[in-house]
Amino acid sequence: MSALPRIPKLVSRASTASALTAATVAASVLLPGMAADAQAATPAAKALKVAAAKKGSPYQWGATGPYRFDCSGLTLYSFKKAGKKLPRVAADQYNATRHLSAGARTPGDLVFFHSGSYVYHVGIYAGGGRIWHAPGTGKSVRLEKIWTNSVWYGRVR
Repeated sequence: MSALPRIPKLVSRASTASALTAATVAASVLLPGMAADAQAATPAAKALKVAAAKKGSPYQWGATGPYRFDCSGLTLYSFKKAGKKLPRVAADQYNATRHLSAGARTPGDLVFFHSGSYVYHVGIYAGGGRIWHAPGTGKSVRLEKIWTNSVWYGRVR
């Protein structure tokens, strides 16, 4: 009978644990940044993480990694590491994605810079109006604010 006095204590501990679990789940829904582990499982999130890990890698025209990149080479490499296949050049990558509005973009989507109908640059959307990209000769892979409104968005399928 000595176990009976412990039952209320065990029940209160279980209730506390349940309340903490419920609070954690609620926080991850209300604060998406707290659900990083769940998001990291998606190919887009993995590709974003790969691109960020290449920060400082030098730009080289035509390079697809793992140590040097051009813009579409970085996106190709990042998504390949995440288990997704993309064509080689930015325009073909745009044609291979599901096109999105700016309001529908999420981190891990591709950002295509264009002049008229000509796509000339691509990066991976990082959130907050910023992209990871390989900017050009003499520069290296970096996180940078999107500098123009002449962009289209695409989601890798």
